[in-house]
Amino acid sequence: MTGGSRGIGAAIALRLAEDGTDVALTYRHDEDRARAVADRIKAAGRRALVLRADSADEAAVTEAVESSVSEFGRLDILVSNAGRFPVAPLEQLDVAEFDRTIAVNVRAPFVAARAAARHLSGGGRIINIGSNMAERAVFPGISLYSLSKTALIGLTKGLGRELGPRGITVNLVHPGPTDTDPADGPNAGTIRGFTALGRYAEPAEIAAAVAFLAGYGGAYVTGTVLTVDGGFSS
Repeated sequence: MTGGSRGIGAAIALRLAEDGTDVALTYRHDEDRARAVADRIKAAGRRALVLRADSADEAAVTEAVESSVSEFGRLDILVSNAGRFPVAPLEQLDVAEFDRTIAVNVRAPFVAARAAARHLSGGGRIINIGSNMAERAVFPGISLYSLSKTALIGLTKGLGRELGPRGITVNLVHPGPTDTDPADGPNAGTIRGFTALGRYAEPAEIAAAVAFLAGYGGAYVTGTVLTVDGGFSS
């Protein structure tokens, strides 16, 4: 999986390990946190592989998939979680930021899926991690981020149709506000107020949705979006 060193990504990696999966995870900067996640995966009795890869680098993403297959001998599940979250007024967003955001949030899942499809067989799963802000952009300054996450809907639906005949499912999870870092910032109360449940999600709750799609329960689910946002988009 891409982006597995912290937050939602770390929770997904650990949940998949608890469910019996060996996990390869990528990180960009924080090797110590990535290796701490790997240690917990190993403590759960599974194998772990830590790979440094910038998701904006096409070759690095492809190599991460190939290295995972080489290490474990097979590939059953791809989770594309790495993401970039630019927040700025339109006038302050330059083309360089646009290009990097699209490279990380859209191109990387495409490149990873292309590489993974060479190795996945019947029962294989591709799970992209998006954002409920693709469905409801309630704050100013997130137009680029929302654009990038909306693109994943089309990618997921298209790949679901294309890979379905091979028995490979492709789905998209849209998390809502999640307590990946302390949810007590100046806007925390406002953000909680947008949810029907009045709270942030725990990372483990997002991971549980991914585990559902990766497991038996998700065998007949493909090309769809599972929104886990506490009613934020209602």
